[in-house]
Amino acid sequence: MLLGVGLCLGKGLGWSMLHALAWPWVLAPFGVAALLWTWSDRSGRTARQAMAREAARRQVRKQQQREALGLGPRGRGPGA
Repeated sequence: MLLGVGLCLGKGLGWSMLHALAWPWVLAPFGVAALLWTWSDRSGRTARQAMAREAARRQVRKQQQREALGLGPRGRGPGA
């Protein structure tokens, strides 16, 4: 996406190298990004990443609750 935005800005501002490029080449990174996002969604990669983030947040929250209760990281009491 950033590459596409940079190419569009360069073409629009008339930078020497990008001014000579045809618009299909300038807009191509947006098409590639759309294809990658579509593949990521259809392959389940996006859902797996979301589940991994949620599991990590859940683990951090459990650890904070244990520490707030005075339990150690392994669930043992303070004197254990």
